[in-house]
Amino acid sequence: MTSVTAVPLIPVKRRYLVWLWAGIALALVAAVALAMQGDDFLTRNARASGVVTTASGLQYKVLEPGQPGAAKPTATDVALVTYEGKLLDGTTFDKSPQPVPMPVSGVVPGFSEALKLMPKGAKYRLWLKPSLGYGDKAAGPIPANSTLTFDVQLIDFLPEQVLRQMQQQQMMGGGAMPGASMPDAPVGR
Repeated sequence: MTSVTAVPLIPVKRRYLVWLWAGIALALVAAVALAMQGDDFLTRNARASGVVTTASGLQYKVLEPGQPGAAKPTATDVALVTYEGKLLDGTTFDKSPQPVPMPVSGVVPGFSEALKLMPKGAKYRLWLKPSLGYGDKAAGPIPANSTLTFDVQLIDFLPEQVLRQMQQQQMMGGGAMPGASMPDAPVGR
């Protein structure tokens, strides 16, 4: 036969248990608050009327649909856009004073993804979570881990190779190609 040996436990004061449970509850509340803080805006925004969320987490709203059935840029194109970028608090960190050519693959991932969705003439409002923007690195007036908002209008786009040929022709004195709408400006940001 076996017998169980009982080891007496020293009684724990009730107030210690109360403090222990209060500390655990406080830690859980703090953990939930921290987890929700970064995505809270994007979670609420995803439920707003007209906002579309892509698989990557890019959120956009079509402000002007653009030309029906118009082509959309690809990663190898240079887009002519106007844009204004803001932080969630409304602070403008960048704005194009005039239409600017940008290589579609040469901008932050969320901006590039959005350009590929836009037909010519379209105007979209974008919301980029940090991983689709500048991530955990500060960039000028943009703090690290910032959710960004952009209003972008896609005016036109050309394959990058065509734009390079146009620039070479202009440098050689050939002038602009007939019907070309992209200005002679440095490509990229």
